[in-house]
Amino acid sequence: MDRQQVTLVRVDETTARLRVKLPLNAIPASGRDWAWHVIDLRLPGTVGVDSVLHTPTLRPTRAGRIAVDLPHSRPAPAVKASGHTVAVGFDWGVNTLLTGTLGRLTGKGRSKRVVTDGRPLIFDATTVSATLHRLRGVREHLAAKRDHYRALADGLGSPHLAWGEHLDRALVLEVEHWRVCARIRHVNAALAWAAARWAVDQAVALGASVIYLEDLATLEARGHRRGNARLSGQVRGTVAEAIRHLGAKAGIAVVTVPARGTSKLCPGCLATLTHHPAPDRLAERGWKWAYCTRCGLSMDRDHAAARRIVSRGLLGQTHTTTDRTTNTRTIRTTIDGTVTLVRRPKKTTRRLRRQRQAEQAPHRPDGPKTTPGKGRPTPSRPTGPQHRGAPHAAQRRVPGPKTSRRMPEVRTVPATTPTGVVQRPAGHDTQAPTSFGPVPGHGVPAHDRVEEDLLPPGRRRLSRRTCRRRTRAAERTGFHHLHATQAHPLTPRIGPPDGNRTRPRRARKARKPQAHTEF
Repeated sequence: MDRQQVTLVRVDETTARLRVKLPLNAIPASGRDWAWHVIDLRLPGTVGVDSVLHTPTLRPTRAGRIAVDLPHSRPAPAVKASGHTVAVGFDWGVNTLLTGTLGRLTGKGRSKRVVTDGRPLIFDATTVSATLHRLRGVREHLAAKRDHYRALADGLGSPHLAWGEHLDRALVLEVEHWRVCARIRHVNAALAWAAARWAVDQAVALGASVIYLEDLATLEARGHRRGNARLSGQVRGTVAEAIRHLGAKAGIAVVTVPARGTSKLCPGCLATLTHHPAPDRLAERGWKWAYCTRCGLSMDRDHAAARRIVSRGLLGQTHTTTDRTTNTRTIRTTIDGTVTLVRRPKKTTRRLRRQRQAEQAPHRPDGPKTTPGKGRPTPSRPTGPQHRGAPHAAQRRVPGPKTSRRMPEVRTVPATTPTGVVQRPAGHDTQAPTSFGPVPGHGVPAHDRVEEDLLPPGRRRLSRRTCRRRTRAAERTGFHHLHATQAHPLTPRIGPPDGNRTRPRRARKARKPQAHTEF
């Protein structure tokens, strides 16, 4: 409709008023059969104040209500096509849908190079891919049975008694086939937008101004290579469009680079890589692990390809072209360069943070350090083991080993329990193998058990604490069974003077049993 039949005005931040001219009967014959209707629309929180509302679509629902499809647009910040120094490159995978890495462009002229900290960014969709593979099998099975019943009905003809039964069964299978297809589309869309949101969050947290992806047009399968053929059935196109949409809202450019040969050459010395099943099976041929015989580089194949992608993007960003119809940016000129591994920037020490907070805090007047009437200063909190009933002199600070404030390369949780009851991979929580309760000495600190034994039977706790930590990486993606790298900056941000800062937590170390002495 044009403006003569519909008007849309925004009343406030959460309400819009729609005036639309609708017919009063099924077959309007004159102007008297039309009337104006006023509908107040409640805007969701996703529609910002600066959003421009467009003509909506009204459609009736099965519940007898009217649904309003309201399109809106918001101004996106202008993003430059070149001149980037910090970028994130992502490589497409089979099980790991996206594998990325951070790259920085240093130097000028002939001395410029790309450096990386070596931290991989992984969006693992193995479980969701298995679900989609199962649903595709069910879809093909239903389609085969439907075609079989239709062929039987065509062979028998209409006068036969079983002709109608075969058509009815084919109709039921057609409905089930449609439902399975809708389920596949829904899972694909949810997975694509979850991966896109994760990729943009990683770029924002790392301070990158551009995201480099592989050009989907150059990922066609050749010969007997089935890896790219499996990739063609995934949701890469939807993921790329979602990343462009979310990147435009965040002010991040999305550029595609040539994908041919990214997994063939070494990112460190540009030598030919050999591919193997695992790092400890270098004598066998595979596709998951990449190894360089010249420089000794050994890493995941997708991670090595991500380094090549971010290198091609940063070194060839001056050759970026923009399509006028779709506004997609592409680099068609291949410029290969090495990627150098550097150390991560050192985090701010506690002494420097306290010094900055003291400089920003208001000046306190000089006065006595202790409270009036207080004979001695407050003792420092001891960090070592304390004995029950011991005098104050025994509760002294026990010096411990110095720990680093840097984020560890791997998790610090040991691979086995303190007593060696259950062996488990590093990073998993400890669980007892029996259903009669926790194993003594496993998962429960020794001091907790001593304190429980000293309590009366009626006050003993029925449940015991375990060292289980929930990861929130899957909650950010929208799938409870999907694993992804958490989005946090490599260098912490200096917060307000009150000290409220957000920083990633380190993995807890398993507590060792401590001896207690009773007096």
